[in-house]
Amino acid sequence: MKQEPTMCNIPHMRIIPKKIHSVETHWQKELANSFTTLENLLTYLQIDSQALPISVAEHSKARKLFPMRVPKPFADLMEAGNWHDPLLQQVIPQHAEFIEKSGFVADPLEEQSSKQKGLIHKYKSRVLMVLKGACAVNCRYCFRRHFPYQDNHIRSSDHANIVKYISEDSTLNEVIFSGGDPLMANDTQLAEIASQISNIPHIKRLRIHTRLPVVIPSRLNDEFIAWISKLTIKPVLVLHINHANEVSDSLAHRCKQLVAAGVTVLNQSVLLKNINDNATDLEHLSERLFEANILPYYLHMFDRVQGAVHFDVKRDEARAIMAELIKRLPGFLVPKLVQEFAGQPGKTPIDLGLEP
Repeated sequence: MKQEPTMCNIPHMRIIPKKIHSVETHWQKELANSFTTLENLLTYLQIDSQALPISVAEHSKARKLFPMRVPKPFADLMEAGNWHDPLLQQVIPQHAEFIEKSGFVADPLEEQSSKQKGLIHKYKSRVLMVLKGACAVNCRYCFRRHFPYQDNHIRSSDHANIVKYISEDSTLNEVIFSGGDPLMANDTQLAEIASQISNIPHIKRLRIHTRLPVVIPSRLNDEFIAWISKLTIKPVLVLHINHANEVSDSLAHRCKQLVAAGVTVLNQSVLLKNINDNATDLEHLSERLFEANILPYYLHMFDRVQGAVHFDVKRDEARAIMAELIKRLPGFLVPKLVQEFAGQPGKTPIDLGLEP
């Protein structure tokens, strides 16, 4: 009887290890499979479109004003059957985007002109790099929904000029990666430019503003943690989370890994009508953030961008919400209520008028 060959009796057999696919490929696949039409997303969430007071066709016309993109992991955090879900309402095109109102403009922070391509230098000590023009999710209240990213897109060949600009201005001590969403770039690209910046003597911090890990938590992969934890300057990751339901267990797990690797993780939110415009939702958000090793940082007054009038919360309402929030939370969990004004040297704290 002929003996079947085995690994033990085949001479000089070399075991070829199975190819390990990068986690990065996984998040990119999830990004590619995002919902881009309202009809498909509502079907997935089992929402009866026939019961809506305004038709899906009418709402969908707003995609011409600003494209729709919603990754499936973010959709999975939404409540099935609920048109009013606070996560859903942030990201779907709506007929209300056609409402025009005085004071709501395309460039509310006057950012659409810059001396150096790919940089926004508004504040004395820090400069913002527009690394990528795209986002993983298109939030309908985005103050840069009309930003001319095509004119500010930077390539690898532009990095030298950017690094030169930063190195020649000794008043700078912090560089901010922004966009769009900077984590749309791959980790090789991010690590390369971050390394160049970290070699500039007067730069002390690298801050990354991103929403991508909230909607696709796998973006905070081993590759990302590896390069950011090796920086010789202090790394800060600022997430954008508006509601406690956005903090998945997966995101919390990955934030714990980041904090253990020496990364400071903060959160900034936007105060949005019918999303989080009450003390209870904001209280739950702060508590959930802290459980996930994320510290509340800013609560922004809504930037008055054209096409998003329906998200606006009045300042007096915001003051009342914050006054109640202060009663419910310890100070370290109370985000600072601020508003950004064009031409100002920093964020402007909102006076709550609580003095006796």
